[in-house]
Amino acid sequence: MNRSEDPRVDADTQLAVHELGGEPLCAYSNQAVRSIVNDPATFSSAVSRHLQIPNGLDGEEHARFRTLIDAYLAPEVVAPLESRFQKVAADVLEALPPSEAIDAVMEIGAPFAVKAMIAWLGWPVSMAPQLVQWVKDNQKATRSQDPKQTAEIARRYDEMIRAVITPLMEHPDQTVTSQLVHDRSAGRELEPPEIVSILRNWTAGDLGSMAACIAVVLEGLSDQPHLQEHLAKGASQREWDAIINEFLRIDDPFVSNRRVATRDVEVAGVRIRKGQQLRVHWTAANRDPQAFEVDEFRPEEHASNNVVWGEGPHACPGRALSLLEIRVCVQELLSRYRVRRTHGRDERERYPVGGWRRLEVELLPLGASVV
Repeated sequence: MNRSEDPRVDADTQLAVHELGGEPLCAYSNQAVRSIVNDPATFSSAVSRHLQIPNGLDGEEHARFRTLIDAYLAPEVVAPLESRFQKVAADVLEALPPSEAIDAVMEIGAPFAVKAMIAWLGWPVSMAPQLVQWVKDNQKATRSQDPKQTAEIARRYDEMIRAVITPLMEHPDQTVTSQLVHDRSAGRELEPPEIVSILRNWTAGDLGSMAACIAVVLEGLSDQPHLQEHLAKGASQREWDAIINEFLRIDDPFVSNRRVATRDVEVAGVRIRKGQQLRVHWTAANRDPQAFEVDEFRPEEHASNNVVWGEGPHACPGRALSLLEIRVCVQELLSRYRVRRTHGRDERERYPVGGWRRLEVELLPLGASVV
């Protein structure tokens, strides 16, 4: 069997757990994915030869680092960032070119993701162009599945992180990055490779993913003009989060993660050997017809089975921050415009990346017809 280039299709065409043409086993169904990620004793996350904190850790070590990281990402900690993100979103929107067709990914999502990250972590504003270019190059490298390209792109990013943290080791300031560099909550100083790994986890993958998420939400809203009007008039954070989560369930840019079996086990009737790697396919799990009316927009009804942010001990620690960023960006846009797709030079990403590579939208003045 061949893997679909569009990961959304896999939910409709594959088995609950199946092996595709020499690739590792992959869990597609909502039930299979959730059973795997909620059993870390059987399905370890320690699958990479590289240091990955906290994603690549298990057990007590994972819990210790997760406690440290959660202190920076708790909802009450990130909530005060809203005003900073509002300014970032306003700056991005004001800088848009006077064009009927705007690429929601690279002209709205990517600049906002990069500048919001800089505002949060206190990185130099001058890094923004370099980071936006890195997002483009990283997506290209990931798409290629070429280990040499992905290794080089990772090396470039690690160099950027080291350039930020090295001066802070001798000259701390009040930024979040400096707080992390000098964090002692784990009972000791963090080693430089650990700091780099944590910052990479917080930022590298999330820059491209945030851009993709914003595009997915804008696409969803372009199909529902009445929802744009409703949100523009004011909605609670809870309602915003439910709406964002449902748009991302329908078109989940976070495609998959790896696990490795620690013992012989059976999932959905498939035998998995000790030491065998498998992938949990989030995009497919979020489009499982046994768990959802797949393309129906039902935020409340679908919430309980939604795994956009993962589940279990390795659920995304940055969920609150990411939802805040997406909400603020879209709120600021709807305070100025209404959004409509142009159906122009749109281009989907392909596996192992999800979402849109390019999504053209038109930003209409308030009061204009979106239909």
